[in-house]
Amino acid sequence: MTTLLDVSGRGPLFPAELPFDFARVPPGPAAKDLVAWWWTSTWDLPSGHHSSQELLAFPASNLAFEMNQVRFWGPTTRRSTRVLVGQGWVLGALLRPAAVPAFTQQPAACRDDSVPVSALKVHETVQASDTNLAEVVGTVEIWLANHVGPLTDEAHQANRLADLAITDSNIATVQDLADALGVSTRTVNRLTTKYVGLSPYTMIRRRRLQEATEWIRRHPSEALADVAVRYGFVDQAHLSREARTLLGLTLTDYRLRTIRT
Repeated sequence: MTTLLDVSGRGPLFPAELPFDFARVPPGPAAKDLVAWWWTSTWDLPSGHHSSQELLAFPASNLAFEMNQVRFWGPTTRRSTRVLVGQGWVLGALLRPAAVPAFTQQPAACRDDSVPVSALKVHETVQASDTNLAEVVGTVEIWLANHVGPLTDEAHQANRLADLAITDSNIATVQDLADALGVSTRTVNRLTTKYVGLSPYTMIRRRRLQEATEWIRRHPSEALADVAVRYGFVDQAHLSREARTLLGLTLTDYRLRTIRT
């Protein structure tokens, strides 16, 4: 069975272009129900230079410890770009749905946006790590578990829903997702409203496009029509429309750029 860590290579659209240190760290026991994985990023760019970090993010929220702040980032609705300059670092967590209500009761209101998080003491610990970010993950996990508190059965159910939507390539419709979870489509929609902030069909669409773009990077010579069939799109035109909507560029342009890098 595919797990969240099995798909952790997705996300960055142009991984070969990343000029900085980026790593993903699996969660420990204290945070296994709250975090899909931790991610660390450090960079040191020459004066006058910049780097664009382009992502087709997972349909989930993130918690980010940065140099001067801690922020909760809601789910994105399209490709996101962050421009990096100078020196910096981030310790982030791809949050599982169960953790989200501890930061917002309306995750949809945080789409493509963020809110500050009050975590002064643990932020100071991260700042003092001297960019050895992976070494402080355990401390941050204990803080996060205390911040979220005990999980309900519903929260665990929301985690299971997201795991299926993100990893199971056999799920193509909301009804498929409901059947796999053993609930009604109404329950699926209620769970994603409370714990994700995106519709269940949006989550499925995101996974399918992530799968398609990852395949194109690894197999650039395969015909796009065949890629569309492989990942359950009606035809190449359908896949291309999805790419233009979420990526802001055609699949042909995307493939050419991946080949050049």
